[in-house]
Amino acid sequence: MARESVTSYNPAVQSPLKRPDHDLDKFHEECALFGIYGTSDAAAHTALGLHALQHRGQEASGIVTFDGRLFHNHRAAGLVGDIFGAQSVMEKLVGYSAIGHNRYATTGGSSDRNIQPIFADFDFGGLALAHNGNLTNAYLLRKELVRIGCLFQSTTDTEVINHLIARSNYSTVQDRLIDALGKVKGAYSLLLLTNEALLGVRDPMGVRPLVIGRLEDAWILTSESCALDIIGARYVRDVEPGEIVIVDGSGLRSIKPFVKQKRRFCVFEHIYFARPDSKVEGIGVYDARKRIGKELAKESAVPADLVVPVPDSGVPAAIGYAQESGLPFELGIIRNHYVGRTFIEPADHIRHLGVRLKHNANRAMIEGKRVILVDDSIVRGTTSMKIVEMVRSAGAREVHMRIAAPPTTHPCFYGIDTPEREKLLASRYDVAGMAKFIGVDSLAFLSIDGLYRAMGKSTGRDADDPQFCDACFTGDYPISLDDVIGVEDRQLSLLVESA
Repeated sequence: MARESVTSYNPAVQSPLKRPDHDLDKFHEECALFGIYGTSDAAAHTALGLHALQHRGQEASGIVTFDGRLFHNHRAAGLVGDIFGAQSVMEKLVGYSAIGHNRYATTGGSSDRNIQPIFADFDFGGLALAHNGNLTNAYLLRKELVRIGCLFQSTTDTEVINHLIARSNYSTVQDRLIDALGKVKGAYSLLLLTNEALLGVRDPMGVRPLVIGRLEDAWILTSESCALDIIGARYVRDVEPGEIVIVDGSGLRSIKPFVKQKRRFCVFEHIYFARPDSKVEGIGVYDARKRIGKELAKESAVPADLVVPVPDSGVPAAIGYAQESGLPFELGIIRNHYVGRTFIEPADHIRHLGVRLKHNANRAMIEGKRVILVDDSIVRGTTSMKIVEMVRSAGAREVHMRIAAPPTTHPCFYGIDTPEREKLLASRYDVAGMAKFIGVDSLAFLSIDGLYRAMGKSTGRDADDPQFCDACFTGDYPISLDDVIGVEDRQLSLLVESA
C-alpha cells in the first residue's frame, strides 16, 4: 500500500512494509482461503484449515460463520494460532458454515478494516467475501463507483466486487456475482458465504488455486489440499477456471458462465508458494519441485562435492538435483524457525547480523568442500549474497549457486508481492553480472523450457500457447493491466491507508 488517501489512490506509488532484509528478498503470496458447509464445527475446521495455510499469509486472519439466523465474525492481525487459540473466541463463532482468510499485505500499513472476509448486508441477506488474487482494473472501477456515490469502508480491491454485486440489477446472488465478475479483470479465487450457500469461483484463466474437498457430509473449498489433510478431509478435485461452485442444502453443483479461456495457472505456485505436501492443478508439489531440481542438474552440472539447499523452499529441488547429479545431499545450512516479529526492527548493534538470524552454516558439512547451493529464486539478490558470504566464511572452497526457476525479470500483477522491476536483480544484470553481485564461482538458472518439461510439457514452453502464467520470467502478461496504462511495472495489489 502506498502512502496515499483512498480518493487519490495512485497505482504507481508504493511504500513497502518494514520487514527484515531476508523477508523482503522473497516473494510472498497475498492470502489463503478456506470455506466449509455442512458441519456443526465449521469454525474449528476453518481455523485448522487456515493454520495449514499460514504460509500464504501471516499479517492477519478472519473467520465468518452463519448459524442459520445470524452471521458471526472474528478478525484480527497476527497468526492463526494467536487469533483463534482462545476457547472464548471459538465459542462465539457458531454455525454450520464458515469461510476464513489469511492475509499478506503487500505494501503499506495494515489495518483492521482491510482484514477479510469482508461482510455487508444486502437486500437478499448477508454476504461475506474473501479473495485471493489481484484485480487489474480495480482502481478504474473504484473511481467510477465512488463517482456515482458508493461509500467504501476498506481500502482493498476486494470491496469493489461487493459494490458491483450490490449494484447489479439481477435478483439472485449467483446472477449478481456473474454480473459483477463480468466487469472485473485480474486473477482471483473467491469464497462467498450467504444465508443460503457457500460459493467459490476462479477467474477464467485459473491463475490462483482453489480446490474442493469432502468431510463426511460437509463440502470444503480451499486454496490448497494441505488444508484438507489437517482435518481429515479428502481431496475431490480442483475448481475449474471460470467455474462457480455452489454448495447449499441440496449438495454441490457448478456452473461455467464465462467465456472459456486458455488455462494460465501461476507456475510459481509449483516452484515456491504452495506447501510441498499439497496437490494443486492435479500435480503433487513436492514431486514437481524434485523434477525441477533434476532438470536443473541436467542443464547446469558443475564439478562439486555436495548439494546444499537454501532452506526451506530449496530442499525438494536440491534433492532432485542431488539425485540426478549423483552428488551427496547435505544440510549445509540450518534454518532457525523461531525468528518472529521481535527481529523485524533489531537494535542497531545487531542489525548487521542480517540473514544469520534465520540461517546458519553447518561448518562440519561444508568446510573445504565445493558446494552447490540450490534455491528457488533470486529476487533482489541481497539474501543470496549474505548466504554466500556465510558459506564462504564457514570454509567452503567453492560456492556455486543453482536456481530452480528462470531469472525473475518482471513484477507480478496477479496477487504476488514483488518489487518494482528496477529492484529485481535479473532485470538489472545478466547472469554473469548477477554471479559477481552475489559473489559465487558460478550461477545458473533453470531455463523456461526446462521448467515446462519439469511440469510435464515434454517439448518445453510453446511460445504461442503457454500452459502457465509465467509473466514474472517472460513479461508475457495474459490478463490486461488496465490500472497501469502509462505506469510501467508497478504493483497494483491493494489500495492504501492514509498516512
